[in-house]
Amino acid sequence: MKKTIAMLLTAALSASILAGCVSTSQNTTAAQSAETSAGTGSENKAAQGADGSAADAPSADTSSADKTGESKAESSADSAAYTIGVGQFAEHGSLDNCREGFMAGLAEEGIEEGVNLTVLYDNSQADGGTASQIATNFAGKGVDLMCGIATPMAQAEYGVAKKSDIPVIFTAVTDPVAAELANADGTPVGEITGTSDKLPVEAQLKMIREILPEAKNIGIMYTTSEVNSESAIAEYKELAPQYGFEIVDTGISSSADIALAADTLISKVDCITNLTDNTVVASLPVILDKAAARNIPVFGSEIEQVKIGCLAAMGLDYIELGKQTGKMAAQVLRGEKKASEMNYETIKEAAFYGNTQVAENLGITLPVDLTKNAAELFTEIAQ
Repeated sequence: MKKTIAMLLTAALSASILAGCVSTSQNTTAAQSAETSAGTGSENKAAQGADGSAADAPSADTSSADKTGESKAESSADSAAYTIGVGQFAEHGSLDNCREGFMAGLAEEGIEEGVNLTVLYDNSQADGGTASQIATNFAGKGVDLMCGIATPMAQAEYGVAKKSDIPVIFTAVTDPVAAELANADGTPVGEITGTSDKLPVEAQLKMIREILPEAKNIGIMYTTSEVNSESAIAEYKELAPQYGFEIVDTGISSSADIALAADTLISKVDCITNLTDNTVVASLPVILDKAAARNIPVFGSEIEQVKIGCLAAMGLDYIELGKQTGKMAAQVLRGEKKASEMNYETIKEAAFYGNTQVAENLGITLPVDLTKNAAELFTEIAQ
């Protein structure tokens, strides 16, 4: 019995000792594992600190997000959308070129149709009442800006737009002061400005004298309701005597009068000079045909008129005039300036344009002093 008890005590003691050994071994292994893990972590952090990439990654991501946000904000500001109304008084080359140049000028300033610009376009076909209806329609649609191409359209648009504070930019307005679209000093009368196609009358008279040294009478046809034409004729009459000319003018009220008026005028003059009168220009082919039948030279006022049969012109480039206007409109649309803060502008220099085919038909030789510096010489008559 005593021997059995002694054996049991010995077994229990042995089990206790073995349990303690296992526990000590496990704790030692756990401690070593912890130390190893801690050491590895320290080494990794040290390595990350050494090359800087991992430690800085969160900061770089935040910076990138900030820059992306700024970029999106700038992009949103740059892509502001606009709607404008473009009204054209009549359909002919000069005014068509103005419209083309106007759109090009806007595009050069980052305002492009179909991208960030909606354009409402209409043509009044040389009718004043229709011009007013077009302007009213633009205002009703809440456009950001109106562009009036030619004097009657600009007047119609401003008459409507000033009631709703819509800015107006005009082009191809010969005399903005006479049209009551600008003050005598060139400052705007309201939220309206633009560009003038004022004719270089003295340069034109000098050119005609060089080409036709024996001519005495110059004929001019004009629309009595167009104030720009009346002011141009007044300047011609004032300057003509200095070059040995007399001005013979004939007024019309509509295109229906042109054929008869042309017959009468051609019978009284040595040549005709054309203005930028919209009604007359729209029917210029009629005048050219009648004048050619009588061997009477017709001088134009810009490049398109020379293309279609005028002998020559000290004229304007209406595409460039339109571009100049488009750039002014861009400033107003972007809020950089108000129309009321911008004086109207003109193209300073006129250029010589000639048509050698017309000269040949008339039996006239264009002076070398003119042709050598020509902006463009045409060798055929465009149809």
